[in-house]
Amino acid sequence: MTNNPLLEPIHGISLYDYSAANARLANNVPVEDVCKALGIEQPVWEEVNDLWVKRMQEDGEFVVATQMGNYFAQADQHPKLGSLKAAAAAADQGNLQQLAADRYFYEELNGAREAAYEAGLDGAQWILENYGISLGDFQQVAMQWSQVMQQEGYETMNQYLQYRQEKKDEYAARFAEEQGGNVADDIEF
Repeated sequence: MTNNPLLEPIHGISLYDYSAANARLANNVPVEDVCKALGIEQPVWEEVNDLWVKRMQEDGEFVVATQMGNYFAQADQHPKLGSLKAAAAAADQGNLQQLAADRYFYEELNGAREAAYEAGLDGAQWILENYGISLGDFQQVAMQWSQVMQQEGYETMNQYLQYRQEKKDEYAARFAEEQGGNVADDIEF
């Protein structure tokens, strides 16, 4: 993998840099702060971003995208970007900690996000507005729980998935009520 030209840095920005930068951007860190930490100007970042995306599109074996996902999950360990955080309230940090520690809370917010999308809302934005958890933070915790799920037996995993579905149904009813009904309620067959 080290000899793969698709993994070579672009304008000095490695795939690890690029992945960690995207993790920070997904966590609402301003692009100016990311560029400053990387020691580049914003136009350079824009070109780097375009070129990394192009490489992923050219990569028929998905090596770049796979490695990017691994690096994205390790963004907190990046030497230049790991400490960059968006300003967040203490309550928001508490919600993030609960998401990482409480599987039921994680499954509830997954159900809420799915229900929001199905109701025509931006589920990630809804979680950010109501719990202060950015999409990037949510996805990092999701990767953590994904590793746990791989070790669970079918019964345990099914129990959590049933709980998620119950919460999804509850939130779907809530969103429908808030919107005056479901999106397709007026369609007759």
